[in-house]
Amino acid sequence: MATYAIGDLQGCFSAFQRLLQQLQFNPDRDQLWLAGDLVNRGPQSLQTLQYCYERRDNLVAVLGNHDLHLLAVLAGAVDGKRKDTFDDILQSPLRDTLAQWLHECPLMHENAEWVLCHAGIYPGWDLHTARQCAREVEQVLQNPTQRHEFFNNMYGNTPAHWDQQLTGPDRWRTITNFFTRMRLIDAAGNMDFNHKDSLENAPEGFSPWFQWHERVPIEKKILFGHWAALEGLTLRRDVIGLDTGCVWGNQLSAYCLETDVWTRHQCG
Repeated sequence: MATYAIGDLQGCFSAFQRLLQQLQFNPDRDQLWLAGDLVNRGPQSLQTLQYCYERRDNLVAVLGNHDLHLLAVLAGAVDGKRKDTFDDILQSPLRDTLAQWLHECPLMHENAEWVLCHAGIYPGWDLHTARQCAREVEQVLQNPTQRHEFFNNMYGNTPAHWDQQLTGPDRWRTITNFFTRMRLIDAAGNMDFNHKDSLENAPEGFSPWFQWHERVPIEKKILFGHWAALEGLTLRRDVIGLDTGCVWGNQLSAYCLETDVWTRHQCG
């Protein structure tokens, strides 16, 4: 049995299938951990999401910002954007079934050694707090009444830092932003939402969340996606970047949790 953690698919179904062939993936024996952003920007969002749904018994996918955007559009909380490429899902008879499965996906998944999330874990949280915050938003997403309020208030960059006293939609939005949009944080713990490039030209005073000067130690190793410009490089053995920019013509990468071996498929 092998567990493969794979970065952002973003509707690149053909590349995903070729990577699984390289892995000689056996759905009866092996397991997939997917770092979120299953859909959008790529050409095959419906095929990607349907494949994941059909193999949900041996596949775990955490929610990414693009997955949540799809759900917000489906909920009628926001119109689709010009660059969205998930019309195939919106028009599919499987739309509601696939959406219900996404609503049940976690923000954070873990086993005895590893933690998986889309963008990262806020460095001011210990693992217990991260787990509690993830479960809090997951419960909202699984409650049809609260879900409507969540999506109507999901978009926004404030608050940009953590405050335990936050309540309601502001609290949900901040937790969601940490798990699905975070890249850089300043000395005071404020997120920067504009920088998406490599670290060489990061704005002054900001550092990657995993290098924050007051980062609380996490007793497990972290797997994350979201930041394609890093090309998977964190220079840390306990923080593994999975997004290597498949949708931008770079690579789709799989990391085996049991062997520490990478398998990569060139997407360009």
